[in-house]
Amino acid sequence: MKSINQNHIAGARNLLMNCAKLQAGETLLVISEGADLGWYDGETAKYITQVAEKMGINTSLIEVGCPENVRCPHLSKQIENHDCTIFFSRIGDQDRFSHPKAGTRSVMSYIRNMDMLSSTFCTTDYNAVRAFKNAIDDILFNANSLEITCSLGTNLTNNTPYAENRKTDVGVLRFPLGVHAPMPAKNLSGTLAMDRYLAPTGSRIYEPPCLKLDAPVIAKVEMGRIIDFMGSEGTVKKVKEHYSNVASQFDIDAAVIHSWHAGIHPGCDYDVPESDDPDRWSNTVFSDPQYVHFHTCGDYAPGEISCTLPDHTIKINGSSLWENGKLQPHIFDKTKKCLNKWPELLKIFSYSAA
Repeated sequence: MKSINQNHIAGARNLLMNCAKLQAGETLLVISEGADLGWYDGETAKYITQVAEKMGINTSLIEVGCPENVRCPHLSKQIENHDCTIFFSRIGDQDRFSHPKAGTRSVMSYIRNMDMLSSTFCTTDYNAVRAFKNAIDDILFNANSLEITCSLGTNLTNNTPYAENRKTDVGVLRFPLGVHAPMPAKNLSGTLAMDRYLAPTGSRIYEPPCLKLDAPVIAKVEMGRIIDFMGSEGTVKKVKEHYSNVASQFDIDAAVIHSWHAGIHPGCDYDVPESDDPDRWSNTVFSDPQYVHFHTCGDYAPGEISCTLPDHTIKINGSSLWENGKLQPHIFDKTKKCLNKWPELLKIFSYSAA
């Protein structure tokens, strides 16, 4: 294991204490995905286990393989028999919209390696980010109008107040916490640009998992439904076939855009090229404010096909909360109050004052 510093310790305690709320005497199950699969390094899960044990938490560590569409009953039983489960595995993401057994809690970790654990992405106080996320939620759900645009041709609008659509967020805790609550897309209309890759949402496994786009494609959207695709004939044909293939595998509605969210944590700095693994890339960078993430193909959270766009502008009641991929928390009173209350947030959003 690489050399441990104070930032590693801070990141581990932030996960175990501030997020998972673990206390001495409780039981913890750490589920670690095999490092050979390329998503997690394996070392981080072991280190978290060691820190938890030093805190007096009764900890078990098990290694698992690739996610499947049906969870192993033995694994489900183990999860139910522990006070808390922390997933360093994609299987935790599959059930993020379900709710753990009463009296237990689950945490989905997006910490890929020890470098991420020691970064501001993981060391920024979880409670501060949680308060900030709640403030973003309040701004979005109380919006009277919303507009999402990007230079590639996205121009989506929603002039129906969100408040009546406010629902419970995901049931599984996320660490680091990098997104606001998924926003319903049923009233979005306009155009949505799709570029570079379409990737899975992490919900279910299918083949092929990703589609490389040779050129941008524009989806025409009416009230949360894709009614047509525009672009080069060959690329549009591939997109339509991909949506049809995924929808037929699970008997779902391919036309639905279920929800969307943008990143809220500037500490997310994942520089592995998208082309190395578009699925891993998409399901890591969604916490970065530079990206907005759409859940499509399926009338349920989170759908099956994700579209991730960079450098978007999102206007709430005419004012930009995201401007060209930068979150602007100093513009709105609720988020500005969070920055003033939590020095940790003021530090990671220092560019806002520039």
